[in-house]
Amino acid sequence: MTTTEDGPDWDPIRALARQVLRQGAPLVLTDDVRGLLRRTAREVALDAVDVSTDASALAVLRECSRRITEGSNRLGDALHRMYRHQEKGDYDSARQEMRDVLSVEVVPLYREIAQGQLAVMANTP
Repeated sequence: MTTTEDGPDWDPIRALARQVLRQGAPLVLTDDVRGLLRRTAREVALDAVDVSTDASALAVLRECSRRITEGSNRLGDALHRMYRHQEKGDYDSARQEMRDVLSVEVVPLYREIAQGQLAVMANTP
């Protein structure tokens, strides 16, 4: 698995999704592409993926891309609201923002970040 200091390196899957899903390039199923799809699927908690056909690989690419994008947006928005609540001294609402993320988020990295934020706020009123 290729990772950065902060977690998985999703630049390759983002680039592939941009080319295939947005720009309409064909999905060429090389061993490297299959490996990228399988690895990313594990990183976004997508189990038992089939990348043996163009159609199944395309479905995996779509779902990985969706989970990365939607999870990132959801977490980013919740963090923004959490910080605003914290600035006002409303730690109950700040904690609730992270609990709300955890109630729906499946991507382990995003769950870990939300759980970390809750842990930081554990000793606040």
